[in-house]
Amino acid sequence: MTSQSTNAPARVEKTDAEWRAQLSPEEFAITRRGATERAFTGRYYDHHEPGRYLCVCCGTPLFASERKYESGSGWPSWWAPIDESRIARRMDTSHGMRRIEVLCATCDAHLGHVFEDGPPPTGLRYCINSASLRFAPAGEPATE
Repeated sequence: MTSQSTNAPARVEKTDAEWRAQLSPEEFAITRRGATERAFTGRYYDHHEPGRYLCVCCGTPLFASERKYESGSGWPSWWAPIDESRIARRMDTSHGMRRIEVLCATCDAHLGHVFEDGPPPTGLRYCINSASLRFAPAGEPATE
């Protein structure tokens, strides 16, 4: 699915029972089953505090506030991840569409999708479910 680099944290693998014990029902449905939260309902879509956004499942830092922007889509959006090696992509043909699914490369958590309609410098829009993330304010150490 993805190649691991020296910057990528060690793989995290758990059973469904272990994930269910760790995550809320919404977090489990989104990250482990590929569900999507409704637009404009996630805790981070209108969030502007400086810091990093970590995978809610494994704590891997994925996105930084400096790369976040207002896409108008109703989901938090970034023009790039912190490190490409921490993101995996795969084709998603569900719901009669062809999209690129974005996953955490460390634990395979479903995060959202990436589209080619974002701002410079990448032209990408990482459209990510808030429930797949945990926020670490600037200055707070992220646990990986």
